[in-house]
Amino acid sequence: MIKNIDHISIAVSSIDKSLLFWRDILGLEIVHSEEVESQQVNTIFFKVGDSRIELIEATDFDSSVAKFLRRGGSAIHHIALEVDDVNAMLLHLRLNNVKVINDSPVEGAGNKLAIFVHPESTSGVLLEFYQSTSI
Repeated sequence: MIKNIDHISIAVSSIDKSLLFWRDILGLEIVHSEEVESQQVNTIFFKVGDSRIELIEATDFDSSVAKFLRRGGSAIHHIALEVDDVNAMLLHLRLNNVKVINDSPVEGAGNKLAIFVHPESTSGVLLEFYQSTSI
């Protein structure tokens, strides 16, 4: 069911300030950027081998990313795993009593279908499962 690790997402207070390290010092090229209104974030992605690093910044003070940053500052926010069928994964997780954050898939970056698994079920890691087929 899981195809690969698509990206590691890092919550930052300012994407612009973070570019100094990721783009200017490490030399990583931005391959995608967008505002994801449904998640209340701005995102940018850097390609690293077969995976990507995503930087996210909150666009709303009350968003989950803004609250995450207030609790602990910039840090890894989640790991995203690509799956063939996000609805099948959601059903599989529910049948195994895994605590999921979404009742149904939501729109993620790149117009993908995504679900999130609560860190209580994953030993402290927020996981995103997403389907690569655009919605």
